[in-house]
Amino acid sequence: MDLKEKIISEIKKVYDPELPVNVYDLGLIYDILISASGNVSISMTLTSPNCPVAGVLPKQVEDRVSALHDVKGAKVTITFDPPWSRDNLSDAAKLELGLF
Repeated sequence: MDLKEKIISEIKKVYDPELPVNVYDLGLIYDILISASGNVSISMTLTSPNCPVAGVLPKQVEDRVSALHDVKGAKVTITFDPPWSRDNLSDAAKLELGLF
């Protein structure tokens, strides 16, 4: 498994407490950049700017990714451009939420 796959696997362990779906399958992760030195930058959004777990979810993602052996450090940046929509959901998330 390459480093990006390991990072995605760790991110999939972080769940939105209001929904039974992980943040990756919710489509909250927009981009994962890995530098040659092992630093990871993650661009992430939330379902809304008023999300009650805005201070928790990004920190959980950062902590999970930072704990990986090959990662020197991780930084999550929140963006609302583009805004999150149901179109971001993976097929697995749609199935879990009964949207098919």
